[in-house]
Amino acid sequence: MALSSCSYSSVKCAFTAVFVLSCLLYSPCSARYRRTKSFEIGTRGNSGAVERWFIQRLDHFSGADSRVWKQRYFVNDTFYKDGGPVFLMIGGEGPANPAWMEFGTWLTYAQKLGALCLLLEHRFYGKSHPTEDLSTENLHFLSSRQALADLAHFRTVTAETQGLTSNKWIAFGGSYPGSLAAWFRLKYPHLVHASIATSAPIYATVNFPEYLEVVWRSLAAENPECPLLVKKAADALIQRLADPQTFENITKDFRLCSPLQIQSEMDSAYFLETLAGNFMDVVQYNEDNRDFEGVVGTNITIEVLCSVMLDSSLGEPYDRYAAVTRLMQNTFNQPCTNAEYRSYILDIRNSSWSGPEAGGGRQWVYQTCTEFGFYQSTDSPNQPFSGFPLPYHLQQCADIYGLSTSLDDVIQQTNEEYGGYDIRSSRIVFPNGSIDPWHALGVTQDISPELPAVFIKGTAHCANMYPSQPGDLPQLRLARDRIFILLQRWLAE
Repeated sequence: MALSSCSYSSVKCAFTAVFVLSCLLYSPCSARYRRTKSFEIGTRGNSGAVERWFIQRLDHFSGADSRVWKQRYFVNDTFYKDGGPVFLMIGGEGPANPAWMEFGTWLTYAQKLGALCLLLEHRFYGKSHPTEDLSTENLHFLSSRQALADLAHFRTVTAETQGLTSNKWIAFGGSYPGSLAAWFRLKYPHLVHASIATSAPIYATVNFPEYLEVVWRSLAAENPECPLLVKKAADALIQRLADPQTFENITKDFRLCSPLQIQSEMDSAYFLETLAGNFMDVVQYNEDNRDFEGVVGTNITIEVLCSVMLDSSLGEPYDRYAAVTRLMQNTFNQPCTNAEYRSYILDIRNSSWSGPEAGGGRQWVYQTCTEFGFYQSTDSPNQPFSGFPLPYHLQQCADIYGLSTSLDDVIQQTNEEYGGYDIRSSRIVFPNGSIDPWHALGVTQDISPELPAVFIKGTAHCANMYPSQPGDLPQLRLARDRIFILLQRWLAE
């Protein structure tokens, strides 16, 4: 249901009974959804956050469609002072994690600025179920345009019913929600005063081999030999895959859940991408302070992976590559790795809300097939992996949803809708980390004085959003301070 109708001149009357401590979301930073589950964001169940519900429209772009559904959101009025700003955190491609209602950098900003904090879960993720299932027909209502309209309707109704029409609203988000934060300010400038668009990929592209190029550079920054050894290992594995007599040993070396079978290029590509995903995930979230989310494995860093790859006592690079896989399995209590493409397709085709990929995999892959692309292929020579080229990614759109394998038109539409790198707006800041592969599709240099970038050397995905810790790099602390200074300046305008 919507918020209560009392005025925010006495904000406590609306939210005192809702005991939540702070504001944020599931993972504001998970645009590389991993089916390997090596870095799934956990959920802490004892955060004290309370769910609330908003009556939302199903289709904002059809006046003839009057259907509605309940969208989940959270509220924190702990720091709110009359007339203060309203911080609206945008949910992303997974369940809203109430742990973010207790921790996060923007709580510091909220406390200093007297802000009210709201978090709106993204449609089709978490408990926000607009339709009875996740059939391809129903996923037609899953898009960034519909999500932005959700934000606009939520903001309009909340402001009117809670006496917040004169308050300045600030949008926050990281990764895909960071893109939404920027686009919310772009498309609805009358509703949102400013946006913090952290680690936001703002340019849609079918092929995104630059992701793995950044992985190479990030590994090389730890030790120049590290990505070279990864490449040797990946090449050696591909050579072995050419000989079925090696499959039994490969199954044992990588502790696969079932005997390795390569019957098509899709089978080998899926297997190779699964193993490469261990490195991709660690690089993306390297040393981010994510323990509070219930995340397992934050102790596995680029330094740890490279130490394994540089350890000659483990054998050849291939053997060290297998040792990395076993390390990840042990860390995440996984007895084995499922590397069967057929099994994955069966799981992600399941359209039930209780299906194995309903946590976000089925939904996010659909969005990549219909809006963004973002496929992290091995089509560049300047990266350490091989064997999962662009056609492998595109074929999944057909295998899962029966969609076209040509995305050029939908990608063009997305960039026409939002402007891509040529975004024209104001009061949007774009923080990015140099280690994070997603910065390759983001804004890393100022577009204009009103569209500044904050490029943070040595940090990973959404690092500025996470709680501070004593070991934070000086440049990360300075970045958080700069963002706060921009917030202060923009709120004064």
